[in-house]
Amino acid sequence: MKTISLKIVDDAIEVNYVIQRASKQSRKIIISYNDEQSIGENLETIRVKLVGVTFDAIIIENPLSYSFSDTIIGINHQRIDIGLALTNMFNVPVVAQSTVTEIGLTKAVAHKREYNSWHLDYYGQYKDKRNYGQESMLTVGNGFFGLRGAYVEAHADQDNYPGMYVAGLYNQNTTNINGRDIVNEDLVNLPNAQFLTFGIDNSNPFKIKKSDIRDIYRSLDLRTGKLTTSMIINLSTGHQLEVKATKIADMKEWHRFAIRYEITPLNFTGNMQIYSEIDGHVINDNVARYAEFDQRHLDITSMGTSTNEAVLSGQTKNSQVEFAIGTKLTSPDVDTRKEIITSNTSAAVRQILNINVESNHTYTFDKSVTIFTSLECHSDELDQLVLKEVDQADFESTQQHTQAFFKNMWQEADVQITGDLTSQKLSRVNIFHLFVSAEAIGAGKLDASVGARGLHGEAYRGHVFWDEMFIIPFYAAHYPDLAKQLLMYRYQRLGAARKYAASEGYQGAMYPWQSGMYGDEQSQFVHLNPITNQWDPDNSRLQRHVSLSVAYDVWLYLHLTDDQQFMTDYGLEMLLSIAKFWLSMTSYDKADQRYSIHGVMGPDEFHEEYPNSDAEGLTNNAYTNIMVAWLFKLVKRLTGMYDAATLKQLNEKAELSDADYQEMDKVSHGLKLDINEHGIIGQFEGYFNLPSLDFDTYRKKYGDISRLDRILKSEGKTPDAYQVAKQADALMAYYNFDVSDVDEIISDMGYHLPANYLTHNLQFYLDRTTHGSTLSRIVYAALTEYDDNMDQSWKFFHQALFSDYYDIQGGTTAEGIHLGVMGATIALETRVYGGVDLLGDQISVNPHLPSKWQQIAFSQQYHGTCIDFEITHHKIKLTADQAINLQVIEQPVELAAKQPVTIEY
Repeated sequence: MKTISLKIVDDAIEVNYVIQRASKQSRKIIISYNDEQSIGENLETIRVKLVGVTFDAIIIENPLSYSFSDTIIGINHQRIDIGLALTNMFNVPVVAQSTVTEIGLTKAVAHKREYNSWHLDYYGQYKDKRNYGQESMLTVGNGFFGLRGAYVEAHADQDNYPGMYVAGLYNQNTTNINGRDIVNEDLVNLPNAQFLTFGIDNSNPFKIKKSDIRDIYRSLDLRTGKLTTSMIINLSTGHQLEVKATKIADMKEWHRFAIRYEITPLNFTGNMQIYSEIDGHVINDNVARYAEFDQRHLDITSMGTSTNEAVLSGQTKNSQVEFAIGTKLTSPDVDTRKEIITSNTSAAVRQILNINVESNHTYTFDKSVTIFTSLECHSDELDQLVLKEVDQADFESTQQHTQAFFKNMWQEADVQITGDLTSQKLSRVNIFHLFVSAEAIGAGKLDASVGARGLHGEAYRGHVFWDEMFIIPFYAAHYPDLAKQLLMYRYQRLGAARKYAASEGYQGAMYPWQSGMYGDEQSQFVHLNPITNQWDPDNSRLQRHVSLSVAYDVWLYLHLTDDQQFMTDYGLEMLLSIAKFWLSMTSYDKADQRYSIHGVMGPDEFHEEYPNSDAEGLTNNAYTNIMVAWLFKLVKRLTGMYDAATLKQLNEKAELSDADYQEMDKVSHGLKLDINEHGIIGQFEGYFNLPSLDFDTYRKKYGDISRLDRILKSEGKTPDAYQVAKQADALMAYYNFDVSDVDEIISDMGYHLPANYLTHNLQFYLDRTTHGSTLSRIVYAALTEYDDNMDQSWKFFHQALFSDYYDIQGGTTAEGIHLGVMGATIALETRVYGGVDLLGDQISVNPHLPSKWQQIAFSQQYHGTCIDFEITHHKIKLTADQAINLQVIEQPVELAAKQPVTIEY
């Protein structure tokens, strides 16, 4: 095993490594610490100095002694967990020399590699959006609620935001701005029930304050679902303490979460107070650009305490959703039923526990919390349900439930990557948050879906977008019941979609771009540009392609599960109603002898309308038209599979006639695409008439141009006037389907593209795309791999995988994680790099692993059969729990039940 070692000397880092193992020649590099540079910039010097040096691990010779990490160093009056930083930089384990001495190098490295692949850790105290972003990444939850990974001692301020959200719990407020009433529907931030802190000798309760905190370490254990925060505190009074808080969301009894609060006085004996609150003085304040709107969504209606239990009840101001939150405080060190004092305010319940403490003894306090709402329970039973549940709850049972869940979940849904430690960790982070955001919905008792930002923050106001299309495939291939319930959210709002279509002069069902509680359109007509601080028109609601995403999700669920009962009861009605809508949007142009669709936007939100035009939207968006042609062909195929009586009933619900079916067939073959003489598919009709833009000039002037739309508007220009794109649009269909299937759709539309057209299209649009959406990189990672450009594919994938971890959009992770990207990265790993394609009539396997990966292993479900895949660069091992036929490297393979087959390629 090749290693390098780092030793901290004065204000420098000494790097030692062996040049030639046989002769034991070594080299020493002294890297002086530059005060004018950030820690990251100083560490970058190490990378530069080690270019060309290969090693498997890094050894820290003289780290500081801490219980929560063995790779913390002190340099130039600063402390850093250099292990975290160097693992991210070099993708290798970093171990302490003391650990190597104790258990040996091989074990030390293996243990740290295992730890790193299962933990998301942060060291140090951060402020503003950076800490907000870490709170998002450290969120725990179970799909019923999400609990941001804030310090339990924190109230909301500019550095901390302990938000809590329940799936589907929205409220609409109206705010008058400049004489205009603006209605916003928000996922509601509920009262802060995780609050716990301490005081010494009846002094003020401890607050998160930099001057009082020596060290903070936060660790999310992905294997067990536990978030642990460890602090070493030096108060101005001279008191020193070690404080550890462990938070767990119950993955079985999903109304519960629990906190274990452990305090160790280090240098004193005396009296200590524990403060526990349910704080109803909360507003929605996670997103600064929403500050002008009314963010007060709650009315607290009652509060009560009984011995060591407390209940706070309330309701949302306008949607009238009632809720009740209960807590119970227990401790093995004191009888909390006798010693608690209550101190309430107008909207908060506070309980205070006094205890005498001794130096170097650890005192433990457990806070169990339960939440019920009138969305899933009868409103007149909420208080009783909360009290009964909190009486039964305890930390141990919550811990057991959650550990059991994750043990099973990781066996079924894990993606195991060998050879790339960072990809392994971040893939598991993404899978973890996919379940944090949705697991409880699968029980069928919640009328909710997954928001674009999960249950992790308030961006996009917690609304449901087309991002479902990037998320549902993961659930459908692992937990089909969960995928079905997310589709039921859309079915329950089919009536609202029909009303929306009718209100805009269309027929059928038109789903809104932004959906919340009721399924009505929640997109705004104006958008605040943070560069100019001006309100700009917002036509994003014209992204009618969200209805095509709903149709795609229905088809994909059917394709992976073969759930014909769902289709008969719900799915086909949605497809037919959506098809009716798109049919009503088409018009026939006698001059072109083709059909057109006007007044829409594609996924590229930079283009809302034509320059100098009074008409909203665009004509013949390529993605929209290709997907509509696909939908009409799908409807024709599916309806041929149902008996006349069933189809008659569904046609009546969707108001479809025989003439409609005949027209759909014509439209599917006659929709217009704007394709130039080189075979480039125009993003929309007239796209080629727009001038291009010099990206290099704008990069030199502004640096980050991902949101070029805002930059152009600040200059008095509009992105509508240029060939620029926020994200994949014209080529988006190639992400949804296999390339051959899109070729067939376009061919059936009457267009014949030249050889290598996809390569030319990719280059054309990559030259014009700023990747202002996190989804853009994941789509182009897939498309460039299909075009056999693995280097570019890996670059896009790597950026997408790191997007929330590094918050590459400069603060957006503070407002919630990007769940669509998290789901899509897993799809890219399994479908594109692993090559396991479930989209065809038969599973096909054609791997193309990144060079950094030695192996990928995962499971997928298809028509009720679970198949395990282990894929290296030269071997494919397949095991199925039932007999199934596959296509592997273009050859048929028959799998018998539980009989592994290994194929070399």
